[in-house]
Amino acid sequence: MSPAPTPYPEVTEGDAPPASPGPLPQVDVVRAFPNLEFRRLTNLVQPDDGRGLLFVTEQAGVVRLFPNRQDAADAGVFLDIRDRVREVNNEEGLLGMAFDPGYAENGLFYVYYSAGSPRRSVVSRFAVSSGDPLRADPESELVVMEIPQPFGNHNGGQIAFGPDGYLYVALGDGGSSGDPGGNGQDLETLLGSVLRIDVSRSSPDEPYRIPHDNPFVGEPGVRWEIWAYGLRNPWRFSFDASGRLWAADVGQNAWEEIDVLEGGGNYGWRCMEGLHRFRWEVGCDSAVLAPPVWEYARTGGNCSVTGGYVYRGSGISDLAGAYVYGDFCSGRIWGLRLDGGSVGAQALLAESGLFITSFGGDVDGNLYVLSRNEGIYRLTERR
Repeated sequence: MSPAPTPYPEVTEGDAPPASPGPLPQVDVVRAFPNLEFRRLTNLVQPDDGRGLLFVTEQAGVVRLFPNRQDAADAGVFLDIRDRVREVNNEEGLLGMAFDPGYAENGLFYVYYSAGSPRRSVVSRFAVSSGDPLRADPESELVVMEIPQPFGNHNGGQIAFGPDGYLYVALGDGGSSGDPGGNGQDLETLLGSVLRIDVSRSSPDEPYRIPHDNPFVGEPGVRWEIWAYGLRNPWRFSFDASGRLWAADVGQNAWEEIDVLEGGGNYGWRCMEGLHRFRWEVGCDSAVLAPPVWEYARTGGNCSVTGGYVYRGSGISDLAGAYVYGDFCSGRIWGLRLDGGSVGAQALLAESGLFITSFGGDVDGNLYVLSRNEGIYRLTERR
């Protein structure tokens, strides 16, 4: 089902590559790295350190690495933390990974994982082994933050460094159904939010700092780490070349949404599901709720949005500047392009037939699709 475009405030393109002016193309989804097999993939990332290696996370708690070549024959273990990762529920596990902006020099990277006893989400820093740059040291863990989780779903889990050098962390509303704790609209909890923290000088005594220009700094009774809130389960966010922050927020029963997040923005949950009232109650105010850029209905096999990236590769010229995203259940992959203050183009790019858990990109701008049990795929120009 093709949703209708919705208005959104003007954003500038900055240094983003020029968008293709034509219609969005259909694309092929082809198997990449066919010699490699993985279990329950959640991320694919590549540090810009000159080594040409790709890293993937498996939900159980393993990070693997392999050369960015189609004939790659083996994916070695970079980090194994299965001893501390909880994967009891379908949405728990090792869910996020981000390389420090100075990774080439300092060997530091960050992960987001679920833990138990008590149930919580953990953001931690690790370091590469001093004796082997292709292995991380599991004993080097510095816990940056721990967030109590009341239920086993809606963990969010994406982490990424923004162009400002700060670490962004996506958290769901705490789980269950209908946000029973009202966390999405509660600025006293970190749940239901995207956080922005400074880890540039992390230490055991002070694992992170709060940037002075975070939107709620100085307000009493508010968690100052919050960058944006009113989110149900932001399953994958990414920055485009202009610094704009795109996020896909999984809906409750009927609507999936795409948001462009701005500092201090309230994206509606649980007052709204997409553009539709869900539980309109005291405190809900349409004047302060930021609308999604796009929404689509849970029809025709759609069930859960998986956020992607704005395409910046060279292999599919007509896709340049378009945000690419998919649906976990139907395997459909769409693209949309902003034109001034609204969506100017939206189209179905491919029927992949995959259970899409995540998207990933390499330093050359190629875009990959991660499937639950069927490996890694790549978007290519339709032949």
